[in-house]
Amino acid sequence: MQTTVSLWPLIGVAVIIVGFLLRFNPMLIVAVAAIITGLAAHFPPEKILAEIGTGFIKTRNIPLIILLPLAVIGLLERHGLRERAQTWIGGIKAATAGRLLIVYLLVRELTAAVGLTGLGGHPQMVRPLIAPMAEGATETRFGKISDAVRFKLRAFSAATDNVGLFFGEDIFVAFGAIVLMTTFLKEAGIIVEPIHVAVWGIPTAICAFIIHGFRLYLLDRKLERELRGNAPASNVAGSSTQSAAGDKA
Repeated sequence: MQTTVSLWPLIGVAVIIVGFLLRFNPMLIVAVAAIITGLAAHFPPEKILAEIGTGFIKTRNIPLIILLPLAVIGLLERHGLRERAQTWIGGIKAATAGRLLIVYLLVRELTAAVGLTGLGGHPQMVRPLIAPMAEGATETRFGKISDAVRFKLRAFSAATDNVGLFFGEDIFVAFGAIVLMTTFLKEAGIIVEPIHVAVWGIPTAICAFIIHGFRLYLLDRKLERELRGNAPASNVAGSSTQSAAGDKA
């Protein structure tokens, strides 16, 4: 005997989408969506409030977990973490923004593949370290850079972290998405071992590394074309000396 499933509770999803498009307060959007979803599912008001209260009690420690690392990172930045990162990477003459980000992409994918997803991230790694190092490497080669170039480097730094995490964690056998997929397939009568799903994530991760690594290589080429005229005189002299030595050879 088939029973009719009401789709009206899904209206909460539409409320969230519209609320974010209109740039309303996220807390207000989620609260309103929860109430509308409960009413659409014919929940009594006291049950809706009880569910909201239960969810709050279960997740009340999450803001503390998020805010504590941010406070530590902010303190490190105040005492010169970004400047020290730029100075250090500036001392490596062969370093470029693209090469640096390719190395970080590899490290991010490998660590995420073994479940160490917390070793990277935008607030704890990209903003205080990776982006300043990419900017420092570029300024060492080409001198002072414009805000447009600086923002481009920051965007590529954030994208590199996203790509490495997204495709690296798919290889980790205990990743939540893998557990979800195997559970869903099991309910549909298809038995798949989590390790098999994880193994088939490896070719995708390799392709992601090659494709994004090539984009980072093209980034270096593009910066070379756009900023060659801004290169410090020492770099230009060094390049001329190398060219002359090559001609003599």
